[in-house]
Amino acid sequence: MKMKRVIISILTGALLTGTATMAFADETIKDRKQNQQKRIAQGVKSGSLTPKETAHIENNEAKINKEVRQDRKANGGNLTNNEKAQVNRQQNRVSKEIYNQKHDGQTQ
Repeated sequence: MKMKRVIISILTGALLTGTATMAFADETIKDRKQNQQKRIAQGVKSGSLTPKETAHIENNEAKINKEVRQDRKANGGNLTNNEKAQVNRQQNRVSKEIYNQKHDGQTQ
């Protein structure tokens, strides 16, 4: 009887940890998206991003967002670990692009 309780406790803990990890990953994706949007807006406001650069970066962001929506739809509202890693790599590329475009000397 005691052994069953221990096993149930372990399984419940593992399930809760997995759910928390998925929620954390989703929040991380959302937080990065919002942060990058703020960086883009700041670059537009300061004039360090030209309209063409801004449009290109926004287009890349839109592609990532569309891909995330499609992946979630295909997986019952969740992203697989591979998809999360891929989104992270894509967000890293866009982040570097934002930095490079803001610091390339071109201004509005």
